[in-house]
Amino acid sequence: MAGLPLRLVVGLGNPGPEHAATRHNAGFWFVDELARRHEAQWKAERRYAGEAGRATVAGTPLWLFKPMNYMNRSGLAVRAICDYLQLPPAEMLVVHDDLDLPPGSVRLKRGGGAGGHNGLRDVISHVGEDFWRLRLGIGHPGDRHVVIDYVLERPPAVEERLIREAVELGLSELPRLLTEGADRAMNRLHAKPSDDGAAD
Repeated sequence: MAGLPLRLVVGLGNPGPEHAATRHNAGFWFVDELARRHEAQWKAERRYAGEAGRATVAGTPLWLFKPMNYMNRSGLAVRAICDYLQLPPAEMLVVHDDLDLPPGSVRLKRGGGAGGHNGLRDVISHVGEDFWRLRLGIGHPGDRHVVIDYVLERPPAVEERLIREAVELGLSELPRLLTEGADRAMNRLHAKPSDDGAAD
């Protein structure tokens, strides 16, 4: 089975130490750990308003990217690096937090809407919908009026551990995604029990 032809992994989040431990930065947690494990060095790149690094995973050379112009303007930076790399959206994986999944859940999908996620909405507005997403569950506060504060807060220790477990699961499946394809990776990721049985 053919692997997925990915060339770029984007983590969504907000820059600055005040945001580093917040739920909304789960995408940054993923690419930061990916960079650490593969000894990738982050470099600030003004041409596409973000930090970029290079890593080789399962024999596949990948660009790693963190937009640095805040979540709701992520699309500008993602479009800039895609244009620079002459990369179609289908060769990009965007990793982000997801309110619709409980902490500890992780889902892989291609295409679709933003699901209320401002960062995804902006990426879609600049590059279209045809990219892969790795969705890291952060849970929902139960009241849409407090969502903004919720995502910009650090989760309690138990929830943070679950979110980081989801990051770990996603990282463990990335080589399979690259070598065996999306179906195999989905089977493993989506088999993990979740509190509410959420599905794509």
